[in-house]
Amino acid sequence: MDEVRKAAEQGDPAAETYLGIAYQTGQGVPQDPAAAVMWFRRAADKNDPMAQCYLGFCYQTGTGVPQEFGQAAKWFREAADQGDPAAQFNLGVLYETGQGVTQNYAEAVKWYHAAADQGEPQAQFNLGVFYEMGQVVPQNYHEAARWYRAAAEQDCAPAQGNLGLCYKTGRGVPQDIHQAVKWFCKAARQGDKTAQHNLGIYYASLEAAERATAETDLEPEAEQT
Repeated sequence: MDEVRKAAEQGDPAAETYLGIAYQTGQGVPQDPAAAVMWFRRAADKNDPMAQCYLGFCYQTGTGVPQEFGQAAKWFREAADQGDPAAQFNLGVLYETGQGVTQNYAEAVKWYHAAADQGEPQAQFNLGVFYEMGQVVPQNYHEAARWYRAAAEQDCAPAQGNLGLCYKTGRGVPQDIHQAVKWFCKAARQGDKTAQHNLGIYYASLEAAERATAETDLEPEAEQT
């Protein structure tokens, strides 16, 4: 950490960013959100996209600085324009919610797509939702399932749950209850409440079907003459 601090004090933006992360998380130094912001700002002013994204996050959450969505949008945009996928996703969220910028779903989808193309799982999930709902983009269940799968394979629990629903209903993929249960289970293990609910419904219906079959087997046969 001494070498990192020395490099940061000499103005190296990568070291400044790393030191900011250390102060934000308390790794190797006492946790100090204000110090984290100071180091992020130094690197961000040198156009370091990772630092710009972290600084935007600080403004978005009010960590180490007063919460200010306009500043969050400013720094996310600086990083997003340089191709930082986390910043692209976060900027998309601000456009979707109208925080710090005028609400604009088309801009949200634009930035989600940019981040999703780089493998950002939350952006892939959000993009899938837009395709499933047919909001801004034409409704396309195949595209929705494709993006859900991309996020689900990176352990994004909501995407796993939604992919399970795609398999349950046959939307965008061949209907397959075994695949549905597989993805519900993956999401449920991560604490996803909707997936846990859907899994509960499946097992309840299975138990009901088994009881009905058992009761049928127990019915007395009619006497044969």
